[in-house]
Amino acid sequence: MKLTRPTRNRQSETIIALIDVVFFLLVFFMLIGRMDATAPFDVTPPVAGSGRDMPAGGATLSVARDGVLALDNVVIARASLEPALRAALAEDLDLRLRINAHRDAELRHVLPLVGMAEAVGVDDVVLVVTPKRSEARP
Repeated sequence: MKLTRPTRNRQSETIIALIDVVFFLLVFFMLIGRMDATAPFDVTPPVAGSGRDMPAGGATLSVARDGVLALDNVVIARASLEPALRAALAEDLDLRLRINAHRDAELRHVLPLVGMAEAVGVDDVVLVVTPKRSEARP
C-alpha cells in the first residue's frame, strides 16, 4: 500500500501588508491636509479680549486687509456675496457664518458683512479672533 501525502496548496499572498500601507497613507494625508477652508490671501485675525472656542462647521467668509472677500476659499465680489449667502442658506437652514477678517482690516469692511448676513437670514455669525497669549493652548 502506497500512502501519498496530500498536496498543499500554496498560500496566496497575504493582503495584510497592503492594508498597512494604505492605512499609513490615509493617516499621512489626514495629518498634512487642511481640514478647514483657508483664504486665498493672508488673514491674521485680531487678538480677543474674551471669548470661547470657535464652533466648527458652516461657511467661512474671509476679509483681507484691503477689503477683498473670499467665501469658502473662493474670491467673491461684494455684490455677489448676498446671492451666494442666500444659496448657502437654502442648502443649510442652520447655516453658521464665520467671518475671518485680517486684524488690520478697517471696520467699514467688516461690519456691513454682519448686517448683510443677518438681513439674509443667517442667525449664527461668528467673528474669528486669536486668543490672548495667556489663554493660548500649547
